[in-house]
Amino acid sequence: MESAISTTRGETEAASHTGAHDALIGMTVPLMGGIWQRDRIVLGEDLRAPMAAAIARGGKVAIGLSHAAEPALALVGAGRMTLAYDPDALPQARAALIAASAQGGWPVAGDPHSLALLTLAERIAASDIPVLLEGPTGTGKEVLARFVHRLSARANGPFVAVNCAAMPEAMLEALLFGHKKGAFTGAAEAAEGLFRAADGGTLLLDEIGELPLALQSKMLRALQEGEVLPLGATKPLKVDVRVVAATNRHLASEVEAGRFREDLLYRLNVFPLTLPALRDRPGDIAPLAFAMLLRHAPAASWIGADALALLEGHAWPGNVRELENVIRRAILLADGASAITADHIIFDTAVRAVVETAPPPPTTIAGPRSLSDVAFASEARAILETLSRNGGNRVATAHTLGISERTLRYRLASMRGAGLLAAGGAA
Repeated sequence: MESAISTTRGETEAASHTGAHDALIGMTVPLMGGIWQRDRIVLGEDLRAPMAAAIARGGKVAIGLSHAAEPALALVGAGRMTLAYDPDALPQARAALIAASAQGGWPVAGDPHSLALLTLAERIAASDIPVLLEGPTGTGKEVLARFVHRLSARANGPFVAVNCAAMPEAMLEALLFGHKKGAFTGAAEAAEGLFRAADGGTLLLDEIGELPLALQSKMLRALQEGEVLPLGATKPLKVDVRVVAATNRHLASEVEAGRFREDLLYRLNVFPLTLPALRDRPGDIAPLAFAMLLRHAPAASWIGADALALLEGHAWPGNVRELENVIRRAILLADGASAITADHIIFDTAVRAVVETAPPPPTTIAGPRSLSDVAFASEARAILETLSRNGGNRVATAHTLGISERTLRYRLASMRGAGLLAAGGAA
């Protein structure tokens, strides 16, 4: 007999009297975000396909619950999942239920610090103020930016994400603010630019700390006045954009070093949110692992307690991106097995011991296994050695290496993403 356990009014409500899933629901649902999570899910015991499909068509997520000696989490259709679990292993079941309830691109959070951060972000989303997201590379800053957008009054508008470090410096101004036809060599057609593409929505400026100083003043005007001046134009154009800026650097330190404008920092820093490294929010590790399992192996599968224990004991220098690599690797090694076990967990082995500052570089970098790893390790060692000789001065380091300071910043960002440098370190 079907028995819906609905959270559509923000409270857990059971139509059956068996109470078979009360323990799991009681330890999971009360911690979920009301508007964006609890109100989206419908839990049911042995939910039949027609009912689950109808729930999904209504824009909610249907999760069928059952007890099983061999647990499994499966995506059976858009907005439809099944969770079979062992009632004597509730921590794993809780992590799987959190992952299932976040389907659709929502944040996955089981750690108290992450839950508190999402509660704050939910309140911020209701306003229209700029948001600054700080945290190491790979911690989920874009996911949080999308979360703020989806809960804001701009949810029906565009969400445009741009990585300021990845765009060619010579074209950066035109890409951000647009240009008129013929404004420069090769400008055969006019282009609106990313600010205007995000009009009525949200613009994520990722790696804002890599924005060249020459453009920071123009960025400040766009934020203050709500208008942009395309290259080659004589009159500014109004734009209605909410800006979310993200960085893996400490911008106050960048201001002190003369690499970032203080007035632009104050304009962006209306409400800063800091995402901790994954190792500092261990309660997120198991739910994130199950979420990645759903993403990459949606057919019925599971992660065993021994594998989760290994994951939760790892330092995660590469943060969530490293965790995703480990889960994808484990799926391949499991080769269709009903559960991922400790034998399937292999952590990244390259370069990559984290250093908290920019001291003299390590004498060895552990065993790269491909030509690209060798090249990366060699380049990283040369950069660290040169930084050390120049006392951490990036201008002098770039000059010594024969590259631009922007190229050096990009290389350092790549090294930080690989876990070779700690976010916010002196380098």
